[in-house]
Amino acid sequence: MKEKNIEVVSSSRIRFEGLEEAVRGKVQDWLQDILAEEVRDFLGREKHERFGDRLDLSSGYRNGYGKPRKLSLMSGTITVRRPRVRGLEERFESQVLPLFKRQSEEIRMMLPELYLHGLAKGDFELALRGLLGEGAPLSPASIGRLKAKWKLEHEEWRKADLSEVEVVYQWADGIYVKAGLEDHKAALLVIIGALSSGQKIILACESGQRESKENWASILRDLKARGLKLPRLTIADGHLGIWAALGEHHPQGEEQRCWNHKIVNVLDALPKKLQDEAKELLKTMPYEETKALCEKKRDQFILRYKKDYPKATEKLMRDWERMITFYSFPKEHWIHLRTTNIVESPFAAVRLRTSASKRYKKVESATAMIWKLLKVAEKSFRKINSPEMLPAVYAGKLFENGIAVTTKTEDLKVAA
Repeated sequence: MKEKNIEVVSSSRIRFEGLEEAVRGKVQDWLQDILAEEVRDFLGREKHERFGDRLDLSSGYRNGYGKPRKLSLMSGTITVRRPRVRGLEERFESQVLPLFKRQSEEIRMMLPELYLHGLAKGDFELALRGLLGEGAPLSPASIGRLKAKWKLEHEEWRKADLSEVEVVYQWADGIYVKAGLEDHKAALLVIIGALSSGQKIILACESGQRESKENWASILRDLKARGLKLPRLTIADGHLGIWAALGEHHPQGEEQRCWNHKIVNVLDALPKKLQDEAKELLKTMPYEETKALCEKKRDQFILRYKKDYPKATEKLMRDWERMITFYSFPKEHWIHLRTTNIVESPFAAVRLRTSASKRYKKVESATAMIWKLLKVAEKSFRKINSPEMLPAVYAGKLFENGIAVTTKTEDLKVAA
């Protein structure tokens, strides 16, 4: 018995040098078996199974296999042949491996990120050959086709109906990415919205000028034309043109200026030797429990710096009412409402990559490419804290210092 076990191990031993190839072979065989099982389940009978003396052809029959096709997975590239089925009123389509699919979803999601992060078209085959193996469909031509597809997807996304989308908050920013946009002053104007479910989605991604009222107004008009009800609160940098556009197209909406941008602007008006000390005081303001305590910290700052550095205190006071709007919303959401980090974070890696500008010849290509990366990132966006409170905010519920306020109307409803 012992000798038999030794013989089995010896005959099945795989050398380390061939491990990857052996694993891919096993995956290839396993997937081929899965495809055969899918056909069996669809037809309701095993291969060559007969009913009586005759083969039942009334509900379709197997008709061999298609041509060998390459399929790239994160574990490498394998070759499979799709089973063919004939004699059906409706065409059989595999749910395991749909037609025209040459890469897994994970590979498809990886490509735009690699491309944007500096891997030029001609580098793909060389860079990914070791990972995906020989025959991986990653030629420059295939990347070109992917880019064309992303541009079409971007155009379709820009036309999608938004009438059923309930956006409670939205964050807007103009991001410079050095990606071959129209000129050195152009940016990507991005809006990310928080839905009443707590999910965050990209609402807009367009090339334009950060300070242009008309560029932002065009985006707002488009969103409204597609059926979107603009949200209760917009969070953005104080220098953006979106504020003028909102005043015209959404005057009833509330506004919150970004504290990160405000702090940077105030510190710029102080000498470097005082900035660390001033920064500590400024950072504590938006984290006070009430609006009154926040304003008390503001007054301390003004008392300390107004005499010698009036520009710094003037910058702090400018638009002050829009700095403390978040106190009129649920305390659980304040962490999301104080800054535009929700827009900035997905761009953190993108902004470090300056070589992209050499590859984008047209603004449409740059915008579509970065939009694709954002859509990939969107799948991992974290939900808003306490999402169960969002429907009430969307419906117009009032809050004071983060606590829900009961109106007389609500008191009457409870009494009744």
